[in-house]
Amino acid sequence: MNKNYYAILMAGGVGSRFWPVSTQEFPKQFHDMLGTGDTLIQKTFHRLARLIPKENIFILTNERYNDLVLEQLPEVEQRQVVLEPAMRNTAPCILYASLKIQKENPNAVMIVAPSDHWIEDEVTFSKNVQSAFDYCENNDALMTLGIQPTFPNTGYGYIEFNKVSEVLEDTKVKSVNQFREKPNYETAKEFLAQGNFLWNAGIFMWSAKSVITAFQNNQPELYQLFEVGISAYNTKAESDFIKENYPLAENISVDYAIMEKSKNVHVIAAEFDWNDLGTWGSLYDKLEKDNKDNALVSDKVLLENAEGNIVRAPKDKVVVIDGLKDYIIVDHDKTLLIYPKGKEQEIKQLQKRVKDKFEVQLV
Repeated sequence: MNKNYYAILMAGGVGSRFWPVSTQEFPKQFHDMLGTGDTLIQKTFHRLARLIPKENIFILTNERYNDLVLEQLPEVEQRQVVLEPAMRNTAPCILYASLKIQKENPNAVMIVAPSDHWIEDEVTFSKNVQSAFDYCENNDALMTLGIQPTFPNTGYGYIEFNKVSEVLEDTKVKSVNQFREKPNYETAKEFLAQGNFLWNAGIFMWSAKSVITAFQNNQPELYQLFEVGISAYNTKAESDFIKENYPLAENISVDYAIMEKSKNVHVIAAEFDWNDLGTWGSLYDKLEKDNKDNALVSDKVLLENAEGNIVRAPKDKVVVIDGLKDYIIVDHDKTLLIYPKGKEQEIKQLQKRVKDKFEVQLV
């Protein structure tokens, strides 16, 4: 394996749309959401390890999840767990991890990948990442993997690429014209009709040198904040420096901080199926269904006059459902959720209302 290949695995989110399973204390990336026997972070780690040396995969997460990471990934050492003492979106933590990696290996090229995506065709995923790495090793480029849209989705941002110029025909690398915010339905339909728009999956590849230069040029204040600590990174002094300085960082996404402002952004259209597993509905789409389109993450379920539901319950619990259509039914810990699939976007707010009404910490 190439010793210059690194990964930053993003595992700090809460995944509140997957309540009641995903909570602040135990977020979705640490659950086996698909019923495969592996948690989402385990699946992602092993997918990245097909191409990247295991010791070069860094897990970026909130300090409260340190023990969970080490418990679920026994092959990971403490040096690989990069801890955020405060929630500050994706730009500060990616810059921090990139500076650590560059100090360890100035020739590093890396992928930044969320921990909670579903990608079944891991061979093709590795092939696409390899193409991006090959390009980034030889060019000053910020690369992203875009997903070929299958319908006019209004829940994703889009990447508009240059139709005319293929940077390298054999690697399918295209230059990016601009990033577009989540559109309304009519605009999304126009994007698909134009044929040069991809979903933004939040998967990035670049050399350590290129991404750090991009921060220097576009976010000088953020860069200076973390640049001061270079002498401390990868030493015992790092923890104290980060605890003191990290909370001072601006709350800003990597898309807005550097990707939307840089001229050297390129994209490869992914050739694998992808799902961001952002909601119960997106999980339902990926699970096997019975002949009435019910998706079951549970062993003992009796269904009558029921269709289009997703059911998740403890393995030893018997669940009987009659007369429900298109519902989310989740029995987890001390909470039972029976909620229409069509209202899944409201679950994040629902969790807060439940917490306020019953004055309980929903863990």
